[in-house]
Amino acid sequence: MTNKQQASGMKVVIADDHPLFRTALSNAVYQSLEEPRLITVGSFDELEAILKTDGDADLLLLDLNMPGARGYSALVHARSVVPALPVIVVSAYEEASVVRASLDHGASGFIPKSSSPETMAKAIAAVLDGETWAPLETLGSANVDREFTDKLASLTPQQQRVLVMLTDGLLNKQIAIDLAISEATVKAHITAILRKLGVHTRTQAVIAARSLEIDWTRYGRGSPGAPGE
Repeated sequence: MTNKQQASGMKVVIADDHPLFRTALSNAVYQSLEEPRLITVGSFDELEAILKTDGDADLLLLDLNMPGARGYSALVHARSVVPALPVIVVSAYEEASVVRASLDHGASGFIPKSSSPETMAKAIAAVLDGETWAPLETLGSANVDREFTDKLASLTPQQQRVLVMLTDGLLNKQIAIDLAISEATVKAHITAILRKLGVHTRTQAVIAARSLEIDWTRYGRGSPGAPGE
């Protein structure tokens, strides 16, 4: 056990909407660290609030697909809010392209949800020691556009929500109703999104945003959002 692992009271944030996986990750953290302080959240909004108030956390264990997030959007946001915070993606989507894209979007590690508690603990220990951890057999190339990732990271959480809704084909009126804001505010968000992404139309923004998404149909699903994924 390294000196860092021996440090008592390290703060670890677990962001996963499924209680069983939160428990499994909590057990892995307890196996890796001495008297850790755990904070658990189950949605993007809860994670956003924690990142603002607990920016001194030592580690974030992040499910790729929580309510309010899409693909790699929560990862990009977390890395933009607290750049020094190590993030380990924990996901049921274990293809090499997903692992590689997670690392290219700024994750320090990737733990498949099928991993044993011992493997999870090993990954946590490695990342806290400053290493990058992922299953060797999954490391391929995802060709992520890092410049575009930086542009996505510049979006505010509300702008990210609007962009996700645009990719779902929602009209301004529908977005306004879902977010409880005015249509004028939606239009202002869209204008800011276009400017930050360096595109000229909402169609171009939607096409560009697809780089954040995962091909959910490969896993027998038509759309994201099911608990525990």
